[in-house]
Amino acid sequence: MRGSSIIRKFRIRFTALAMLSLFMLLAVIVTGMNLLNYRSVVNDADEVLSVISQNRGMFPIMDGEPGPGGKKPHGMSPEIAYESRYFTVLMGDDGSVIRVDTSRIASVDSAAAEEYAGEVLKESSDKGFIDRFRYIRSYEDIGVRISFLDCGRRLDAFRSFLLISIIMASAGFMIVFFVIVFFSGKFIRPIAESYEKQKHFITDAGHEIKTPLTIISANTDLLEMDIGSNECLDEIRRQAKRLTGLTNDLVSLARMEESEQSMPMIEFPVSEVVQEAAAPFCAPAQAQNKQLVCNISPLLSMNGNDQAVSQLVSLLLDNALKYSPEGGTITLELVRQGKHLVLSVCNPTFSEISPDQLTHVFDRFYRSDPSRNSQTGGHGIGLSIAKAIVTAHGGRISARAKDGHTFTVSAYF
Repeated sequence: MRGSSIIRKFRIRFTALAMLSLFMLLAVIVTGMNLLNYRSVVNDADEVLSVISQNRGMFPIMDGEPGPGGKKPHGMSPEIAYESRYFTVLMGDDGSVIRVDTSRIASVDSAAAEEYAGEVLKESSDKGFIDRFRYIRSYEDIGVRISFLDCGRRLDAFRSFLLISIIMASAGFMIVFFVIVFFSGKFIRPIAESYEKQKHFITDAGHEIKTPLTIISANTDLLEMDIGSNECLDEIRRQAKRLTGLTNDLVSLARMEESEQSMPMIEFPVSEVVQEAAAPFCAPAQAQNKQLVCNISPLLSMNGNDQAVSQLVSLLLDNALKYSPEGGTITLELVRQGKHLVLSVCNPTFSEISPDQLTHVFDRFYRSDPSRNSQTGGHGIGLSIAKAIVTAHGGRISARAKDGHTFTVSAYF
């Protein structure tokens, strides 16, 4: 059932929107926490390296008195000098190594320290990472001092936190996903029931209305035989005919939305079908002093329902004839664009169409100018049926207005 398909699509979209919102929220939280964590690692390392570089490659004495190399760092733990693993390399302006101090680290010897310093000289930044070491480059009178701090444990902790936060966020995401999938049916059930009731109401009401309309038309004919023709009887017959057409359109639209199986799909020559469907509109266009131009690419075929496509062409041309001014040119075009067939109908309009009106043209009973109802005789439902036909074929339909006065409906198959 097509109704079930629509509800299923709505449920999928609801779930997708909820999960996308949750994903974005978790992504912001996880990214924010880990960025702050990383910045903490970098800032702490830079603070330590700044103290080392300001004190010529060593920590000051942390017993409360200034050390020989500088001042006691404010707010820094006295244990930081014993916890930190660092080394320094002093290099001359010509790139020669003047002094290497690896006394505060066991995993790096002098040769490795010189190699790390050489890599830093190739970098343009005075701060950064080389392997697991954070470095800072400071300038002294005799050359350049490069200080390295081992951040391996802090970086490992950062990576572990990053991995755990991603795993926890993913687990939470999956749990919420299954909860939403499980309960989404209950959330959407009232909407589904309302939708089904609406469809059945339209179908049932349509059948119930047809009988009295038939009786009204028959009684009108009998009265005309008894009293002769007059304006009142003609108006009754005209309104009964109009209401019958509206009822048939509503029932047709409801049936089309109810079942996909009611529209068998086969391969057929769409160029011939479109040409045949457009032919009956040449005479009405000429009678209304309008020009109908058909640009139909030959030998095109598609998989679909030929009667539905013929009805689609009729609906679009009928709409164009009703809402185009006298002397206007209506263009019907069928072309292939890449993998798609594009059927479009273009016509001038009586008044300007705003972008807001374009978003509602496929709504049932929508009219940008309700006062035209009596002039056109339309029901405001033709484009809704056209959209249902295109959707049943797995295509899409759109409307646009060039300069507000040239209205174009395009169906993509």
